[in-house]
Amino acid sequence: MPGSFMYASPEQVMRDKADYARKGIARGKPLVAMEYSDGVLFLAENPSSTLHKISEIYDRIAFAGVGKYNEYENLRIAGIRQADLKGFSYSREDVSARSLASQYSQWLGQIFTEAIKPFEVEILLAQVNEDGRPAELYHVMYDGIMADATGYVALGGKSDELTEELSRTYEPTPDLSAAVRTGLAALQTVEGHDIPSETVEAAVLDRTMARRKFRRLSAADLTA
Repeated sequence: MPGSFMYASPEQVMRDKADYARKGIARGKPLVAMEYSDGVLFLAENPSSTLHKISEIYDRIAFAGVGKYNEYENLRIAGIRQADLKGFSYSREDVSARSLASQYSQWLGQIFTEAIKPFEVEILLAQVNEDGRPAELYHVMYDGIMADATGYVALGGKSDELTEELSRTYEPTPDLSAAVRTGLAALQTVEGHDIPSETVEAAVLDRTMARRKFRRLSAADLTA
């Protein structure tokens, strides 16, 4: 009909955006991060050896993303630039996962509100500390909602099932081998199949290391 138009209330527009983002994220494989005795362990099923879901972002801070790769990769690069600028302008100790997560929360919230298409991502910022303070885990959703966590965090498709599984099996601050076994078992349970170690992307933030705390784990590390 000439001159007619479709009207959607602001509430309906936001619901549609949220549904769109959640469906995009759910198509990806889940990721889990959990505290262990020397830091934070990250595990995800990822057949690619070059497109990483888990990366270092600064000395004692790691970034993990699930969902649409090019979107969380752009966020990772933006976060590195933000951290480098702050570390250069002030000091390296002033760069924190909490401030970076707050910046990501603002970026994603603004995109979700103002752009036609929201980002189809969830991200995690983790930090280890050397002065006896516990590790820090910050989960940022596609709409900018940010939450901190203790113990473990699950992201991506089947994250609810993964969280429920870890609530039964995770014992606080296991050693690294026990944490790897617990995390892999949880991923395999919710995915319903064995996950070969060669297709697992794994990394740690290890507070016992020198200045840079991030290191990747090999397939051999996972079966040791």
